Amino acid sequence: ANDMRNMGGMRKSMPVTFWVYVFGTLSLAGIIPFAGFWSKDEILAESLGEGYTLVYWLLSLAAFLTAFYMGRQIWMVFFGEPRHEAAARAVESPRVITIPLMILAALSLLGGLLNLPFPGMQYLSLWLKQTIESIEPGTINWAVALIATVLAVAGLYLSWLLYGRTPVKVGDEDPLQKILGPVFIGMQRKWGVDEAYKFLFTDPYRRLSRFLAITVDEKFWHDWFHEKVLVRGFNLIAKEGLSDYTDKRGIDRFFDGLADSMRRASERLRHVENGFVRSYALAIFVGVVAVIGYIAFFR
Repeated sequence: ANDMRNMGGMRKSMPVTFWVYVFGTLSLAGIIPFAGFWSKDEILAESLGEGYTLVYWLLSLAAFLTAFYMGRQIWMVFFGEPRHEAAARAVESPRVITIPLMILAALSLLGGLLNLPFPGMQYLSLWLKQTIESIEPGTINWAVALIATVLAVAGLYLSWLLYGRTPVKVGDEDPLQKILGPVFIGMQRKWGVDEAYKFLFTDPYRRLSRFLAITVDEKFWHDWFHEKVLVRGFNLIAKEGLSDYTDKRGIDRFFDGLADSMRRASERLRHVENGFVRSYALAIFVGVVAVIGYIAFFR
């Protein structure tokens, strides 16, 4: 709404956007023959026909307010003089934007032809009825349609009285503020809903996020558990358990002892290889005696 109050005069600089916006406004307000007229009046007629009188009047009030605020947008955005430098420099959107908008504007005018509430012209309802048995083609209630149209025209007319007849200028107070007073201020501030939502949900969520990110993740999980428990524990196990005890005092000592045993055995056995023929002949003789003895006594 604050941005809209800074606009104005954009009907000349953005003519295509202006006209498609007018089509959308008339359809949303429910002005015949736009598509919004047929859909809105069928909803109103159905609620009244089903006996929901309160719902009908609430929807009718909503239709009036819809027409009013859409008309308010038209007068404030596209008429009068630009109330901000950005609005004064506004240019028409490129075709990649305006062509889809024109298609939507045409559909807002012709879309109602898909399901007019007259016998033989309820094409959409008849097509849906082939798969959804509960679908029943609607019928128009001219009294309801007339009341809704009058309310829509009244809403548009009221918006013109307040905003179109005398365009809002830079620094002017919003015409609705003069009429509604504190109610306008409340609506402008959205009745504190944003502040309440921030207090009840956004701020606690941020505090919880900071607690989880800083206290739990960074200080507890990373600084204490990871750095002190895991890293120090791993270093202690690696140094004291694996390096000092398992590796140095276990594996190294075992293989060093094995190497020492082999060295001592080799030092003793090397005296056997003395180079004397008599020593080799004695060794052969002892071997032969051992073989003969084994054969004689064990075979």
